[in-house]
Amino acid sequence: MLRIGLTGGIGSGKSTVASLLRDHGFVIVDADRIAREVLQPGSDALQEVAAAFGNDLVDASGVLNRKLLAQRAFSSEEQTQRLNAITHPAIRKEALRQFDAAEAAGAQVAVYDMPLLVELGLHRSMDFTVVVDVDEEERVKRLVSLRGLTEEDARSRIARQINDAERLEAADYVIDNNGPLSGLSPQVDALVAHIERYLS
Repeated sequence: MLRIGLTGGIGSGKSTVASLLRDHGFVIVDADRIAREVLQPGSDALQEVAAAFGNDLVDASGVLNRKLLAQRAFSSEEQTQRLNAITHPAIRKEALRQFDAAEAAGAQVAVYDMPLLVELGLHRSMDFTVVVDVDEEERVKRLVSLRGLTEEDARSRIARQINDAERLEAADYVIDNNGPLSGLSPQVDALVAHIERYLS
């Protein structure tokens, strides 16, 4: 089974690319979804996060206030690393389980949709790495207009990630998402054709 790493900076449209690849029939292992699952009420990881970042992050029913956690965790490099040290081992374990399940089910391709693929060196364990690239200023605009972040918060989150040049250096294939959404689908179609040639 071909394991493809898919990554891009926050606000790059990586999740949209993943959705288009799912429409083509590829299995998607979604790191963000796994990250939400490992912080479900009552989980060990959630208890560790509350101990590290404040018990007020968890309400009376045991649900995490993700927005408040993000504000605290992305306030500095040290705090970001603190969160990562808690969540990433659990995310990695579940991602590997999903890859194994996909392979056992006969999938030819599985895509790891992972924002920190390059930061964590996980691209080295992939057969192929795809980077969705968007200029930083365009990402700031999208994060403010589409996700409701303040400009300061958007820039802070971007700064917490690896720089674009380093991410692109790890790419086997680049999708340019600086343009309108309509320009994305043809690029994904071309990527799928490229992958199919790779498989044949």
